[in-house]
This record gives sequence, structure tokens and C-alpha cells, in this order.
Amino acid sequence: MLDQWAYHNGVEIDFSRPGKPTDNAFCEAFNGRVRAECLNASWFLSMADAIERIEEWRCHYNNDRPHTSLGNLTPNEFARQTQTAREIA
Repeated sequence: MLDQWAYHNGVEIDFSRPGKPTDNAFCEAFNGRVRAECLNASWFLSMADAIERIEEWRCHYNNDRPHTSLGNLTPNEFARQTQTAREIA
């Protein structure tokens, strides 16, 4: 089904090589954070509970948690600064 959708939308699917997580280090680092900070730290009681807790983590990650790679800004703060800089330029 994914292959069919990709074909009809002109999308080329490119997979990471097995055993080569460095092919996409940013995704691998993010996946590690999700697992360590959310999935391994939680005991989900139901699918609804999992959805709620993961959404809470996502909001915290994007709105409240500073990221050293963004100069200790949250992703939303960084995006606002970037947008303002684009508008000025």
C-alpha cells in the first residue's frame, strides 16, 4: 500500500541500510529520546492512555524543553525566531 501511494505521488522510497543507523543520525537520536524519556518511562494502561501520555511528552518536547542544538531554545521558540528573521529579510 505504501509502495502504491509513493508511486502515484511521485515519491521515491529510500530505506536505511540494515545495521547502519548513521544513515539518518537525527532520526535515530530522536527515536532514542522518545524511547528513553517517554516509552521506557511510562506504563501504559490502554491505547487511549498511551496516546494521551505520548501527546503530553510531544508537547513538552516542543514547547517547554530547551534543546542545546537550538541554543537552549525550545523548538517553537527557535521556529518563531527563524520566522521573524525571514520576515525582516
